[in-house]
Amino acid sequence: MSDYDRNAAVRLGAGVAVRQTAEIDQGLRSYMLGIYNHMSLGVAISGFVALGIFIISQSVPALAQTLYGSPVRWVLMLAPLAFVFFFTFKAESMSPSTAMMTFYAFAATMGLSLGSIFFVFKIGSIVQTFFITAAAFGALSLFGYTTRKSLSGMASFLMMGLIGLLLASIVQIFVASSALQFVINIAGVLIFAGLTAWDTQRLKEEYVYVAGDSTATAKASIFGALSLYLNFINMFQFLLALMGQREE
Repeated sequence: MSDYDRNAAVRLGAGVAVRQTAEIDQGLRSYMLGIYNHMSLGVAISGFVALGIFIISQSVPALAQTLYGSPVRWVLMLAPLAFVFFFTFKAESMSPSTAMMTFYAFAATMGLSLGSIFFVFKIGSIVQTFFITAAAFGALSLFGYTTRKSLSGMASFLMMGLIGLLLASIVQIFVASSALQFVINIAGVLIFAGLTAWDTQRLKEEYVYVAGDSTATAKASIFGALSLYLNFINMFQFLLALMGQREE
């Protein structure tokens, strides 16, 4: 009887473990799907706002001049950075709903900033680069999600690369070198490609810390979407600078 009870306990324990694993897998899929949904909606908002500004500017040319040809352009350039700082300092105290609305407001503001690309590059070139970016992003994110190899070793190199990219971009403002800009564009694509894979794996691994807490999961989903959104948008901009056909 004792052997029977012990065997039954082992089978029961194994059954519980299987159910727990299944629940985690299902929760993880739902969590990652939420991240991708928020991120995709953010990209869509940015795209529609940027395109909307361009369309309206065809009828109201003064709008484009005000947004991108006056000191207002500096506000549009710095506003997204202000949102990122806000997210950073308010991450702990924000509710999921506030985080979500702030993220979408950030995406709309980024769309205003991105509207200038329609006046610089041909629309067909923008669309082509967008789909190339989407395909590359999808492949890199899938790799980060499925690979069994830890990508944590990439983190320090990517962060150093990001700092170097920022410094080089500041220098480029003053020297306006075409050679330096080319290097910046190549480095930007590679850095944000690496960040896409690493962030995806990081978000997947961090799920265990928020699993079971609906509030924490919802908020983590928004911040995860923000990370992937920034990777996508930056990779798109650098690819566009490399591949885009400019208006004559």
